[in-house]
Amino acid sequence: MARISIIGTGNMGQAIAGVFAKGGHTVQLLGQGDAATAIDGDIVVLAVPYGAVTSIVEQRGESLAGKIVVDITNPVNFETFDSLVVPADGSATAEIAKALPQSRLVKAFNTTFAGTLAAGTVGPNTTTVLLAGDDADAKSELAGAIASGGLKTIDAGGLARARELEALGFLQITLAAGEKISWTGGFGVVA
Repeated sequence: MARISIIGTGNMGQAIAGVFAKGGHTVQLLGQGDAATAIDGDIVVLAVPYGAVTSIVEQRGESLAGKIVVDITNPVNFETFDSLVVPADGSATAEIAKALPQSRLVKAFNTTFAGTLAAGTVGPNTTTVLLAGDDADAKSELAGAIASGGLKTIDAGGLARARELEALGFLQITLAAGEKISWTGGFGVVA
């Protein structure tokens, strides 16, 4: 069983913790007041808004070396909801990978809402978590931990695919914010 630390105690952090707990994994949930608490996990999930990642990297960057770091962020301009705040040819995950060169970065969970993670379904379909990253072993280990919690995964490719996952996440967020879809719904994958 994996040891997983989740930085962020909001809806997504709690929903992701629930998925891993269902799979029998040890889960450490760290909030803003836990900055001095050591990270126990070999997998570390950044379940925070993109704007908060810089301070986490500054505070905890050295302790993330060698770990699988999971970026769930969608770098949306939350003031206007009309753009992403990273370069058009890049991604939040690529920026985080540059800041954490000794970590094994994987993009995941950004195309799912907390409600679909907690329920395990999107409509009639099992919730599917899309993964992107350059470290095949890190993706495989994360996929196994997610699957043990009852969800499906699809390997979307290398780290460069994080850009498309963020665009998909952005679209889903803007549809929900515009009340076109529910925050408990979202995109499902039919195989």
